[in-house]
Amino acid sequence: MGFNELLMLVGFTLAAYSVVSNDSIQTLGTFIAANANRPWWMLWLFASSILVVVLLYGWFVNAGDPSYGRLAKFPEPAGGISWIHIAAPLTLLVLTRFGIPVSTTFLVLSVFAPGNIDSMLMKSILGYIVAFGVAMILYVVLRKAVAWFLEPIDPEARRVWVPIQWLSTAFLWSQWLVQDLANIFVFMPRDLSFNWLLLGLLILIGMQGYIFYQRGGAIQQIVRSKQDVSDIRSATLIDISYGLILFFFKELNDMPMSTTWVFLGLLAGRELAMTLALGSERRIQTWQVIASDAFKAGSGLVISVLLALAGIWMAAS
Repeated sequence: MGFNELLMLVGFTLAAYSVVSNDSIQTLGTFIAANANRPWWMLWLFASSILVVVLLYGWFVNAGDPSYGRLAKFPEPAGGISWIHIAAPLTLLVLTRFGIPVSTTFLVLSVFAPGNIDSMLMKSILGYIVAFGVAMILYVVLRKAVAWFLEPIDPEARRVWVPIQWLSTAFLWSQWLVQDLANIFVFMPRDLSFNWLLLGLLILIGMQGYIFYQRGGAIQQIVRSKQDVSDIRSATLIDISYGLILFFFKELNDMPMSTTWVFLGLLAGRELAMTLALGSERRIQTWQVIASDAFKAGSGLVISVLLALAGIWMAAS
């Protein structure tokens, strides 16, 4: 293994752990919260089986490209992987340890193609607005159901909701993978061999197991801080909404976007709608939570731009 291949593997491993621990928990967070009574390995096997199917299918259908075409405008670095590329997932790893939900799309991909930042930003802002609006409309229209979600669910009704929630999670998880696998495989060759694919798959499954063993880690606090996400009915509604929004933007074009911003927009709209519909006394706290999440996401964007500028400076030196 040459030095560049070693850097490629290091970058991929760091990105795999960083992206899985930061972004995927925002996709699987409600699933973990609603199934807190189940063994971690059961949830891990479920999520890993979907990961295997989505990754292998993408690789076969797209002629060796497991990113589903999301890296078409992100060519491999002419001089190979450098330390500035490694710095992106390493920074993300540090931020994740503090529970900051930054966008891995901006932080990782911007370093490889700084010229795409504006396109990714515009699509991500649109994603936040759409998610916020969908959540507001959904929870205002279903305000009676929202109040119902706050009532304890009886065991018989829960048994009916369990398979529905697992199916909705499978749909959401697959849509997230199609969007965010580019953030990880950007370190790999664009025409990926089966051996590299298998190695990457094993690394991702291992990282996923560790996150499930930790029950989500620090980022899971973002989910826990929201109203009633541990209720399986509410979690199912969030998953279906989030999955449909990601599916819409996947079909819109192949430019990567921040799924983190979509997730935060969905939760922000949901929180505000629930607070207003239920006449909650949490209004000030709700606005503080929304502002805090937006500030953290914005901080990640600033760091991403700085890393991208450092990459441009290095290339010009």
